[in-house]
Amino acid sequence: CTAILFQNPDDRDHFRALGLLPRNRPVTVVNGSGIDLARFAPAPLPDGPIFLMISRLLGDKGVREYGEAAIRLKRAYPEATFRLVGYFDQSPDALSQAELDRMVEGGVEFVGRLDDVRPAIAACSIYVLPSYREGTPRSVLEAMAMGRPIVTTDAPGCRETVETGINGFLVPPRQVGPLAQAMERFITQPDLIARMGSESRALAERKYEVNAVSRSIIEAAGL
Repeated sequence: CTAILFQNPDDRDHFRALGLLPRNRPVTVVNGSGIDLARFAPAPLPDGPIFLMISRLLGDKGVREYGEAAIRLKRAYPEATFRLVGYFDQSPDALSQAELDRMVEGGVEFVGRLDDVRPAIAACSIYVLPSYREGTPRSVLEAMAMGRPIVTTDAPGCRETVETGINGFLVPPRQVGPLAQAMERFITQPDLIARMGSESRALAERKYEVNAVSRSIIEAAGL
């Protein structure tokens, strides 16, 4: 190769610590693959707290934590809505049908697989992704571009998408309690939703616009 690209600094540092990076090749961190800000345009916020997660149904995406947090919060705040868009995966870490059924029984609305996620994002007011690790989570960028506050993990790839207290909240991965607490803040302080959603869009424009990211990739690759 002539250049090495990473989507987050944690992965770069991990490769470097393992001695996997050649010393005579340029190494660059780029802001994911970017997001089309026209295609994922801001959408009016719906009434009420409506949470959404989009993911393959895998444990390391944090689906189990999201489901458990949603079940807890639904008991305390029956007016809140919790939706899950996704599909089963063949991975050994995949959720079982029984696990999904328990989430649905606890109040999670399972939407299934969508070819176009924009209507689902437009119909939510807060986007949640409790993933254990990402490159750069595309679904988070899509939700940010559409003006939604974000709850995600303080984990590689995810932490770069949130300025804590500005456009959302970072929580520890694999922990239901802190995730539920962060989600609860949007229920008890609904004024946070519009303000943080606007900041998400601004961050997407500043950092993740697809043409700017593509130019940085082309430049880093020496093309």
